Amino acid sequence: MIIDGKAIAERVKSVVAREITRTGARYSLAVFVLTDDFATRKFISIKKKVAENIGVTIVLYDLKKDTRTEELVQKIKEAVHNHNGIVVQFPLPSHINSDTIRNAIPASHDVDVISDEALQKVKKGSNVLPPVVGAIDEILKEQAVTLKGKKVVVVGEGNLVGKPSAIFAEHGGANVTVVNEDTKDISKETKDADIIILGAGVPGLLMPTMVKDGVVILDAGTSEAKGELRGDADPSCALKSALFTPVPGGVGPITVAMIFKNLLVLASRQRD
Repeated sequence: MIIDGKAIAERVKSVVAREITRTGARYSLAVFVLTDDFATRKFISIKKKVAENIGVTIVLYDLKKDTRTEELVQKIKEAVHNHNGIVVQFPLPSHINSDTIRNAIPASHDVDVISDEALQKVKKGSNVLPPVVGAIDEILKEQAVTLKGKKVVVVGEGNLVGKPSAIFAEHGGANVTVVNEDTKDISKETKDADIIILGAGVPGLLMPTMVKDGVVILDAGTSEAKGELRGDADPSCALKSALFTPVPGGVGPITVAMIFKNLLVLASRQRD
C-alpha cells in the first residue's frame, strides 16, 4: 500500500488551523537559511504555503553563506524574543559548527526538536516529537502498525531523521539496528527487517532485492536527482512492501504539518 502523506497532512493541518482560530492568538515561526540547494528551497516554499493557509506568520532570515557560528547563535537568541518557534535549515555551510547551532535553539522554541535538551525531553516522554518522528507515528497509528517486537532498521543517524527515529522505535519496544555510511553492506540488515526508516539522503539506496516481502518502508531521505526530489528507496520497492511512503508525497507533507503542530504546543506553554 502506498501511503498518501498529503491526505494525512491535511487532517493534521485542519486540526491546527481550527485551534489557531479558536485561540485567536498570533503565531510566528522564524526560519534561518544559509544554503541555496534545491531541497532546502523546496521545503521552505512548502512551509510558507502551509503557514499562510493555517494563519501562521513565517519570517525568513536569509543569511549570507559566510555567516559565522557566533553570529548565527546571536541571531537565534534575538529571535527567541520575537517568535514562538525557530527553525534552522540544515545542512549548514561546513565552516559553521552544526552542534553549536542546534543546541543554541532553546527547547521552548525548538519545533524541529533537534537540540540535545529537546531530545532528552523526548526520551522522557515529551509529546513534542521531532517532526519526522511525529509523521512516522501518524502513519503507523493510522495503519495500526505496532513497533513492539519488530526488527526496525534505521538508515542514517542524522539529527533530523536517524537519531530521533531510533529513539522513537526503541521507545516503542522495537529491536533497532542503525546503519550508516560506514556500514559495508546494509542489505545484511535490511533483508530481514520488518520496518525500514530511511534518512540517508541517497537516491535509490534501497532496492527491492534488499528487502523482504511485506516490509514497511518509511522513506524520509530526501535529495535532488535531475531536478526532482527523490527518496532513499527506489520506487519499485513499493511492489514488495506492505506499506510504502513515496517521495515526494509521503513522509514529507506530514513532517511539515507536524512542525506547526509543535509550534502550537510550544506557544501555548510560552503563554502559561
